[in-house]
Amino acid sequence: METTTVTRKLIVGNWKMNGSLAGNEALLQAILAGLGAETAAPDVAVCVPAPYLAQVQALCTGSPLAWGAQDVSEHEAGAYTGEVSAAMLRDFGCRYVIVGHSERRRDHGESDEAVARKAQRALACGITPIVCVGETEAQREAGQTEAVVKRQLAAVIHTVGHCVSEIVVAYEPVWAIGTGRTATPEQAQAVHAALRAQLGAAVPEPRRVRILYGGSMNAGNAAALLAQPDIDGGLIGGASLKAEEFLRIVRAAV
Repeated sequence: METTTVTRKLIVGNWKMNGSLAGNEALLQAILAGLGAETAAPDVAVCVPAPYLAQVQALCTGSPLAWGAQDVSEHEAGAYTGEVSAAMLRDFGCRYVIVGHSERRRDHGESDEAVARKAQRALACGITPIVCVGETEAQREAGQTEAVVKRQLAAVIHTVGHCVSEIVVAYEPVWAIGTGRTATPEQAQAVHAALRAQLGAAVPEPRRVRILYGGSMNAGNAAALLAQPDIDGGLIGGASLKAEEFLRIVRAAV
């Protein structure tokens, strides 16, 4: 069977716990102006703190910039104080939601199974989960990188079944998040190729599943990373808070 190749890359900004009403408006207006000037562009989105979803929806509706959230509850509804459901995110027009970011796994004790349930809940509401996988520095030094990321992805494949073709995967080596360190293009490509092979055992067209790289990608290293055959875009942290740098990454993905 002929496989479908990913033709458009995806660049997603993860604002983490940053932003303000005034700052968000200025940032988004600058990004939208830059995207409007591009004759060709990849798919672009920002994942923002939940309190700002209404603002982003108002500013970005009808634009080429999609938006999403940084987390979602694994529960549909009920007595879960402080949680945000996938149905709520859908009400605010979210196209994406990040699940399983290493900061959530580390700081909130999220298990592979919990991440998988969150992905399942997002899919049930028509939202694309961006499933983060990645190894710590100790795990890489122990030669466990491939085993770790495959275990994390396997939980999602097991839970969502054939719907795995509708997710986005983001490889984020934990040792490269917020540290300024970045996997070399060759290191990143090796992990992406392993994830693609794993997806190939689960879906008939694994090239349809976009696999992003997300460990300190910036305007200086984006082109080399995005040139790799199995890197389909980027999940951008700090650089997504600076409009011009984010737009330079977007241009590198064309």
